[in-house]
Amino acid sequence: MGEEETKNVEPETSSDPPPPPPPQPVVEPAEAPKDVVEEKAEIPPAEEKKPDESQALAAVEKPESTEKKEAEGSINRDAVLERVATEKRLSLIKAWEESEKSKAENKAQKKVSAIGAWENSKKASLEAELKKIEEQLEKKKAEYIEKMKNKVALVHKAAEEKRAIAEAKRGEDLLKAEEIAAKYRATGTGPKKLLGCF
Repeated sequence: MGEEETKNVEPETSSDPPPPPPPQPVVEPAEAPKDVVEEKAEIPPAEEKKPDESQALAAVEKPESTEKKEAEGSINRDAVLERVATEKRLSLIKAWEESEKSKAENKAQKKVSAIGAWENSKKASLEAELKKIEEQLEKKKAEYIEKMKNKVALVHKAAEEKRAIAEAKRGEDLLKAEEIAAKYRATGTGPKKLLGCF
């Protein structure tokens, strides 16, 4: 029975297709961006299968397999070239995206800075206007204070004049009363009214 099993294994191995050839080295373009180089570094190399001895014997027996290997090699090369082209396209898209984002950031920063400058100039003009108004108010206040002081001085002067008039009248009334009293003493007669209230 052991011999039958080994016989069954040999025909099955001969019907298996030969293993794919190892991938060919990829020629990188001279102007490949850094992102493409990094992405290529991340791509795992195709797994190389070690052919079994039975498969190697089968491959030697069939000369047609070399033609298949060449066809598979060109297919692999086309796939690798397509992958490189895709990676290049993706890296260009990424670079464009970064450029557009950078432009948008710069534009926004420029607008923000222009708005800040506008705000500062408006604040400065309003502060200057406020200072001018304050100066005008201070000037008016000083004028009103001066006017009020002048009015107070006029009132004080008028009061002094009225006081002087009242003092003068009092002095006159005292003199008049003394003269009349002296006249009454000299004549020996009395006044008709003693007091104004009797």
